[in-house]
Amino acid sequence: MGVRIRNLQIVVILAALMLIGGLRVSTSAAPPAEPASAPPAQKANSDGFSFAVTADMREYSGPGICDSSLYFRGACEAIADLGDTAFMVGPGDIDPPQGVYWTITQTLGITYTWYPLPGNHETETLEDMAWLNAFDYGSVNPGPTGCPTTTYSFDYQNVHFVMLNEYCDVLSDTATTGDVPDHLYDWLETDLMSTTQEHILVFGHEPAFPQPDADNGRLRHVGDSLDQYPANRDRFWDLLKQEGVAAYICGHTHNYSAVKIDGMWQLDAGHARGIGDPGAKSTFIVIHVNGSHITFRTYRDNHDGGPYTVTDVGLLTEGIPAYLPLVLRAYPAP
Repeated sequence: MGVRIRNLQIVVILAALMLIGGLRVSTSAAPPAEPASAPPAQKANSDGFSFAVTADMREYSGPGICDSSLYFRGACEAIADLGDTAFMVGPGDIDPPQGVYWTITQTLGITYTWYPLPGNHETETLEDMAWLNAFDYGSVNPGPTGCPTTTYSFDYQNVHFVMLNEYCDVLSDTATTGDVPDHLYDWLETDLMSTTQEHILVFGHEPAFPQPDADNGRLRHVGDSLDQYPANRDRFWDLLKQEGVAAYICGHTHNYSAVKIDGMWQLDAGHARGIGDPGAKSTFIVIHVNGSHITFRTYRDNHDGGPYTVTDVGLLTEGIPAYLPLVLRAYPAP
């Protein structure tokens, strides 16, 4: 499968930006000591809703030396400054998850909702998996045997969200090295075919097609992401296309990219560890759903812990040219 890149019109950027509304700042409070969460209130809103995506902040969160705007806290503070995101999704490498949750609640408030997923580093750590299995995800549809807690799906307004633990097989939630084997695929197929929501977004830790960083071209984890098992990867990708999924959103590489592959979007959220990874800019994505339109804004720092600014905007649904970078560029085919 090749990457299909379209030429883009700068005028469309302005239209995309107009679709993303202004936001209000939430307050913070001391977090609980134990895992706790609650589903976000689903309020009717003519302007739709927004949510944030942060990944791979591993080892740069929580109290102590990493409780600094130079690390994950800085990304959370920037999200708080934007205002009323309904919740945050964390597609893996969040070790230790209790530290990430502590930072989120310190900056975005004790009632702010987080939907985490395990990455490869959590599955290597018994304490991390125990915490994730004890976490209160609210009202969600449970995953298959082996990972009924760490794979799940839920609806929010007109969107169906699917959270895949890509390390799950029949007997365990730490059984694979990153794959969509028959057991997980069958659950996903049933889940996708059952939803009646207007939009579907699927999240997992590993990219199906590892891409270079959009800023500096750094490339990591080629051959040890979902592409390690190409037959399963291709079957997975075909299912997402068949069921009309708007995007597959992941992490793992620490590199930010947004590409359309054989007609399907893949967004890699990069890393949100601030200066903890000097090889690529720290990143978070805010996705906004407004009726039939799903848009995204990508925020990156200046590579030394400085302020996060918008670097890319785009539309994940049909009707506007596929990719709207602020700086026009093309990605090489994988």
